Amino acid sequence: MNKGASIAKGDILLFLHADTLLPDNAFEIIMNVLQKKDIEAGAFDLSFSKHSLLLKIISFTASIRSRLTRLPYGDQAIFIKKDIFNKIGQYENITLMEDVNLMQKLKKSNYKIEILKDKVITSSRKWEDKGILYTTFRNWILISLYFFKIDPNKLEKYYK
Repeated sequence: MNKGASIAKGDILLFLHADTLLPDNAFEIIMNVLQKKDIEAGAFDLSFSKHSLLLKIISFTASIRSRLTRLPYGDQAIFIKKDIFNKIGQYENITLMEDVNLMQKLKKSNYKIEILKDKVITSSRKWEDKGILYTTFRNWILISLYFFKIDPNKLEKYYK
């Protein structure tokens, strides 16, 4: 991601997972948000490609979590002003939680992150393959361990 950011020509970076689709007017939305004086980065709300009740609950709770914590995850299509991205030191060289770490650095530097009501659509395949409840609990455990300062490179083996 850092390599892509280093060769990007624009002033705004968008980090989009391969299994995530943007809303039709995403670029216009991003431009409008980042024109606000005090907003330096943001992300979209999460939705899934399948519409099961459990996945709707997960996307709803992800929306609340990201608004309360201002820590959106990578599957929410994080965007950031390129100069700010460089100023905070870019993505850390870690194999897991790099998105959370980036948002933490923004917050520590008192940069504002806006979570949009507009939704991206992320593939539900990863959630369905291992089971929605298993994937949810595994993710909760991993993020908790990360917040307890466990090396994210060691946590990666439990993610895969």
